[in-house]
Amino acid sequence: MNFSACNHGRHERIRNEISQNQDITDNTTLFPLVYNVPDGSFREKKNWTWNYSVCSAQQQQTASKRPSNSTPPPTQLNKIKYSGGPQIVKKERRQSSSRFNLAKNRELQKLPALKDAPLVDREELFVQKLRQCCVLFDFVTDPLSDLKYKEVKRAGLNEMVEYITHNRDVVTESIYPEGVIMFSINLFRTLPPSSNPTGAEFDPEEDEPTLEAAWPHLQLVYEFFLRFLESPDFQPNVAKKYIDQKFVLSLLELFDSEDPRERDFLKTILHRIYGKFLGLRAYIRRQINNIFYRFIYETEHHNGIAELLEILGSIINGFALPLKEEHKMFLIRGLLPLHKVKSLSVYHPQLAYCVVQFLEKDSSLTEPVIMGLLKFWPKTHSPKEVMFLNELEEILDVIEPSEFVKIMEPLFRQLAKCVSSPHFQVAERALYYWNNEYIMSLISDNAAKILPIMFPALYKNSKSHWNKTIHGLIYNALKLFMEMNQKLFDDCTQQYKAEKQKEKCKLKEREEVWHKIEELAKHNPQYMMYNEGPGGVPLYSMETETPTAEDIQLLKKTVETEATQGMKDIKKDKVMIRRKSELPQDVYTIKALEQHKRAEEYLTANEEAL
Repeated sequence: MNFSACNHGRHERIRNEISQNQDITDNTTLFPLVYNVPDGSFREKKNWTWNYSVCSAQQQQTASKRPSNSTPPPTQLNKIKYSGGPQIVKKERRQSSSRFNLAKNRELQKLPALKDAPLVDREELFVQKLRQCCVLFDFVTDPLSDLKYKEVKRAGLNEMVEYITHNRDVVTESIYPEGVIMFSINLFRTLPPSSNPTGAEFDPEEDEPTLEAAWPHLQLVYEFFLRFLESPDFQPNVAKKYIDQKFVLSLLELFDSEDPRERDFLKTILHRIYGKFLGLRAYIRRQINNIFYRFIYETEHHNGIAELLEILGSIINGFALPLKEEHKMFLIRGLLPLHKVKSLSVYHPQLAYCVVQFLEKDSSLTEPVIMGLLKFWPKTHSPKEVMFLNELEEILDVIEPSEFVKIMEPLFRQLAKCVSSPHFQVAERALYYWNNEYIMSLISDNAAKILPIMFPALYKNSKSHWNKTIHGLIYNALKLFMEMNQKLFDDCTQQYKAEKQKEKCKLKEREEVWHKIEELAKHNPQYMMYNEGPGGVPLYSMETETPTAEDIQLLKKTVETEATQGMKDIKKDKVMIRRKSELPQDVYTIKALEQHKRAEEYLTANEEAL
């Protein structure tokens, strides 16, 4: 077996840098998986997949609330959606500048198979194979070089994955440093600059990720390390000497990789490390927080925010009650400001899940969260506004009535603005709140405060909005308000009529004042010089559309008929889909992402085989 001197030196340097951590107590719990078996019963597993059940009594929802999901929404690997049309093949895009330290001597000797070796020699042979896999190859500048030796490494990694999966008592104390070193040498590297645009210009449905050229080897290294962590022989007390804070920091830096397959493995590995190493939990949370701060206030670009939030969603599920002040500050200072970043659409489902989990843990956080959302509410970005409305409804689904009273006035003032939005999707999403039974029960209990806020916006847009679908939804909302409290509805109608009459009188007074000013101006000798425009055309118009008395009187009858007809029209309307541009499709990228097997699927398949 041949090794280069430089590679061996790096191997020893990493070995010498590994240090031991001290135990730190942590009150975070990761809930064990409840795994669904074919006979319909449930049996407990050892964190085999990503899903965790929350069984604490504090998190059970009341019958009137919509139960929230107990697992964070998974990050999509392939977000590219193409419309129909011929495929236009373009050149493969691969990662071209990851900084790997290539070994000078890459001629690997094929070692005997582990299963054929005597039992007494297997441990030493296992170590030799791990060291052999520390040799790095060139997949970028010369992909066809060293094909024979690349295959030797690939076969060796594959064999070790199978060996550690199907055998017991093979993870001995001498394997820990060698396994961690092999992982570190293969994976810890300098990532290249992003090849895609950043901020609002980034479109996950069109901008293709750049895949890692060395993935044939990296995938097996990730799979080996994941099975290493999940092995029944794995002992965290031994491994903590090698999997330390420096290792975790290097792991977190890899989350900025553009390859979604790599981030998928990293997500699962970091989650397992968090679950097994209590002493690293606070450090992991702190470093994730630092990544968020840098992303929000400095770079506004990071590829792994969705995956980190997915991990946090599972961690938040396990926070012990009452919540620590540290955790509350993380919500207010770390998670809420993530809403103001331009690329919110990339990670919003995972972010909304984390926020809702916090509110289910501690309802007293509702007011600062809602006020934070209103503070960061988009002013000119309608798609983001729709996302905010989606998240707000999820929050209202779990809100306590006592907390709702504190935030209802500023909240419904914002909803009134959304109903008045000329962007029909924003207005439509806001009006869909009136189809939510739990939200309607909250509105009904506080109609005296909410209806006066919403009535002007609803009435005005029932006449003036350009989209007929919005008319039907508005009349539906007015009908529900009318059925909720007839007297209050009549009072709001009369109050609205009186206010409009006052506005009309003020406008008339202003026009009279301007008329007097114009009459005075006519006495100026230079009046005719500056009044050469078309005769009879007024230079101003203060009149605005106001409802007539007849409109107000007929409102009840109109609401009844239009609400019924409007809801029928909504059902007939086709779903509108934004047509994406016809871009050349990278067939290699699409195929690679479709063929990728998620990290947790490896573990599930392995458990079923056993």
